[in-house]
Amino acid sequence: MARTRTATPVKSRQIQILVVDDEQDICDYMQMLLEQNGYGVTTLTDPVKVIDTLRASQYHIVILDLMMPKLSGIQVLDQIRKIDDDIAVVVFTGYPSVDTAVKSLKQNVSDYLKKPCDVDDLNETIEDILRKKGLLTNPEEELHKTIGQSIRRFRKEQGLTLKQLSRRTGLSVSLLSQIERAESSASVSSLYKLSAALDVRLTDLFGNF
Repeated sequence: MARTRTATPVKSRQIQILVVDDEQDICDYMQMLLEQNGYGVTTLTDPVKVIDTLRASQYHIVILDLMMPKLSGIQVLDQIRKIDDDIAVVVFTGYPSVDTAVKSLKQNVSDYLKKPCDVDDLNETIEDILRKKGLLTNPEEELHKTIGQSIRRFRKEQGLTLKQLSRRTGLSVSLLSQIERAESSASVSSLYKLSAALDVRLTDLFGNF
């Protein structure tokens, strides 16, 4: 039976994870662990229902046990790849073997973990997956990017070059270029100078952030 509980998001978009394990205690533990990090989690103890569940909702990651009745994890993995070759799958098993590791890797799994899996290893695996897929956002980086884009847009609208904006603000062309490309963070003092030079409110530089 599928059970879904949604935690308060801690990221700009909530990541949905499907946990498949025939042991309810494992499902409950994984759900608690993952929801603490802000992920939306659905658990399944019946591997036969995996494909219908994936078709019914959008998931970013599947955490899949290998040793299950009715269908093995490898069989479920084969079925998943027939309908979705992009979704990230993390295999975890209490009975690791070279054979299942090889078969899993052939199906492009993101990681192969031993149960009980180390919490830090699991978190690192998930974050690595999200980072590679561009789903892991850093609020500070997003803010720098928004500020840089706003400055560039206002500068272009006024027909100013970086050199001209440099003269108005007293900031170097190099620093202005880095701020626009979000390669360097602007100090509060610099932001005040930029808003004055561009004749916009300071808050306008933050866009909708």
